[in-house]
Amino acid sequence: MSSTEVPDPDIVNPIRPHQDDAAKRYSMAEVERAQSVPEDIEEKGERADYGKVDSEVAKYSSSAQVVISPEDNVRLRKLIDRRVLVVMVTTYFLQAIDKGTLSFSSIMGLPKDTGMLTPAGKVSQDFSWLTTCIYITILVVEYPQNYILARVPVAKYLGFSIIAWGAVLAFHAACHNFLGLVIVRTLLGLFESACQPAFVILSAMWYKREEQASRVTYWYMMNGAQQIVGGLLAYCFTLITDGPLKSWQWLFMAYGIISVFFGFFVLWWMPDSPMRAKCFSEEDKHLMVERVRGNQTGLQNRTFKKDQVWDALTDPQTWCYAGIQFTTTLPTSGLGAFANLIISGSLGFTNLQTQLLAMVLGFYIIIVLLGSVWLVKKFNQNILVMLGFVIPSFVGTILLMTVPNETLAQHVGLLISYYITLSFWAAQTLGLSMMSRNVGGQTKKSVVVATNFIFWSAGNAIGPQVFLSREAPKYFTAFATHLGCYAALVLILLFFRFYLSRQNKKRDQLAAAGVSEAHDERLAHAFEDLTDRENPNFRYVY
Repeated sequence: MSSTEVPDPDIVNPIRPHQDDAAKRYSMAEVERAQSVPEDIEEKGERADYGKVDSEVAKYSSSAQVVISPEDNVRLRKLIDRRVLVVMVTTYFLQAIDKGTLSFSSIMGLPKDTGMLTPAGKVSQDFSWLTTCIYITILVVEYPQNYILARVPVAKYLGFSIIAWGAVLAFHAACHNFLGLVIVRTLLGLFESACQPAFVILSAMWYKREEQASRVTYWYMMNGAQQIVGGLLAYCFTLITDGPLKSWQWLFMAYGIISVFFGFFVLWWMPDSPMRAKCFSEEDKHLMVERVRGNQTGLQNRTFKKDQVWDALTDPQTWCYAGIQFTTTLPTSGLGAFANLIISGSLGFTNLQTQLLAMVLGFYIIIVLLGSVWLVKKFNQNILVMLGFVIPSFVGTILLMTVPNETLAQHVGLLISYYITLSFWAAQTLGLSMMSRNVGGQTKKSVVVATNFIFWSAGNAIGPQVFLSREAPKYFTAFATHLGCYAALVLILLFFRFYLSRQNKKRDQLAAAGVSEAHDERLAHAFEDLTDRENPNFRYVY
């Protein structure tokens, strides 16, 4: 950089690497590759500083980018999918179906059997607290959870959490009053709070940037699969009319026991990281590490760095991700918890019809999420796709608030309107995938992820509370609040796109001016645990 150039204040000054990396042991292939590096690059200092690289990562990483053939890349991705993606998809399906049990049980007699009906026979406001208490718990424990996740074997911790929440879910069947349900729901929130943050970490650890949007979508669309399978199973459980347990008790028991067994499977099947994966050869582990070098978001580093905490808290990215989650989860949680009450009470369908109609909603959610990731792949536009999918949510919500509900045609039309309100889920999912792709530095990532899920839990906690029991079955206040959330979401997305585009242009200008750190094709510093703002070679996806 010439003396006349002024450093960009939005980009933290890049840390110059040390030249002494004698402690690193190279394979013969790496030595040959290092000898072939042009001298002018060596003089510019474009070499990895292994003092800043995690010891496990350093063992399997090279001094610079390794070219992996397309055939090997596909082979490695399939190996990873079998060990990691399968677990993430199944785990999230179980968590989604576990959470869905409350909605299904709401019309299977749970409110009546646990004393949550008003004298008029309607579900009381206490029912909404069964969802809210989960997310209040998550709000409190999210920072400690992310601190732990950054420092323990992720797969082992995830397996333990699944076993614990499965046991707690089964204990729902033993509850006979509101207090007992609040206790088990709070414990459920404690153990389930590790799931999504762990998945964001795993997605960034195992997958390339261009693969992460689809992988996050695959496990997130289990919310839709839950509606399909959960609706069918709930219909079957509804047919249980006698025996020692009520139908809703069998529902909780069955899902809880299945979750416990799956948790033990995760402990056995899923590797903690590419470096610790005993199921893969040493060469494949080396290639799996090198696959994600281009992400430039780091892979693993257990050292807590205070400067990265400040970086996270002062980065507009952090608060944009948090805003996206808050404005999407507030509508999601209320619509999820009250879905069956809205369909059966407001739209006039029977209980059995309601359980089956939930399956149609599941198919719609899957179509929305798969459609959004296809559009992202085709046009390489994340935020514009997110904005496009918010439009049907505006339309559906306005129709629910304004169209009368008197004839069969209006019943059907309002049901379709209810379905399309959930189109905004595309924004929620793509927001998570952008976070895994755009945040560098392990300490910074843990803070950003924790902040994201604190706002996620706050939205989920507030969501059911805006469904006021006195307004049943129309819930005007709730849907008006949702319209406000969608409007706020649009403003956040417009600012976010402007901000990320501006950051990329500034870095491109540095590269054009001859600043080597802003145009490092060898990606020598990719594993040095630099944050995205410390690394001028980093480019954001938007």
